[in-house]
Amino acid sequence: VNDASSDASVEIIGQSFKEELIHPSKHSFNYQLLQNKRASNSPKKDAITTAIHQVASEWILTTDADCVLPENWLVSLDDFIQYKQPQMVVGPVNYEVNNTFFEHFQLFDFLSLQGSTIGGFGIKKPFLCNGANLAYKKSSFLNLNGFKGNTAIASGDDVFLLEKFINDNPNDVCFLKGQEAIVRTQPVSTFNALLHQRMRWAAKTSAYNLKFPKLVGSVVFLTNLVMVLSCFATFLGLKYMLFYAIILLFKCVVDWFLLTKSIRFFQHQRYVKSYILSSFIYPFFTVFILFNTILCSYEWKERTFKQ
Repeated sequence: VNDASSDASVEIIGQSFKEELIHPSKHSFNYQLLQNKRASNSPKKDAITTAIHQVASEWILTTDADCVLPENWLVSLDDFIQYKQPQMVVGPVNYEVNNTFFEHFQLFDFLSLQGSTIGGFGIKKPFLCNGANLAYKKSSFLNLNGFKGNTAIASGDDVFLLEKFINDNPNDVCFLKGQEAIVRTQPVSTFNALLHQRMRWAAKTSAYNLKFPKLVGSVVFLTNLVMVLSCFATFLGLKYMLFYAIILLFKCVVDWFLLTKSIRFFQHQRYVKSYILSSFIYPFFTVFILFNTILCSYEWKERTFKQ
């Protein structure tokens, strides 16, 4: 679906399939290029809806343009679907990073989200997913009226749909935890891009309907706010320095305990050297993102949105 693309996507797709016609492979398939039918404040949701109404298959699989899919992605999804018989499957997403602290910082932030995603399913309270690795039944999407009810928010084509599936039947939503199902993507390259990306993610939280993710989000924000205020309070005297040191150490230990499983699963043990500095910066970053989300607009794919 061409959603006002400003790059060479259309030409690249056309050339790729032209070569496929000349040198067909056993995996050849047909494609159709559609123009997005805008109907809301969310271009991506409009694009997905436009496509789904043209899809003949039973299952819808979504990923992002900047993702690399594992060779057996479809096979692992199919095996899991045949075994579990779900209505929605949430899959793992991993960052590919270089040896820079800026990327390591994004990695730990992203791993915390992936860990929360897997942990939510583990305690039977799923509340996160990522559209870079998501699958759901077309019939269920249509029965639940798709994205209706949350089209005023630009992003959230993944988590708001997850909420609908959970409200309908939480047992029909499953997480596929397997190495062959991991979709890989890359962190952003500039702080400005990171700022707008995280503002976009944060803008969704106020529209959550489930109580558990609101509770988790509130606890995370308040914890980080206390960390920031405690850090500034160190200028008032030694006892405040001691208090800050204690809660910083406590938070690092707790966070490390929660992150360890994610680090092992996604095989990022070699980047742990950046963890301490990331832990120190993260509270300031989180509070900064939230206030920016409330007060400012963010950009996404050359468009400007407000919470």
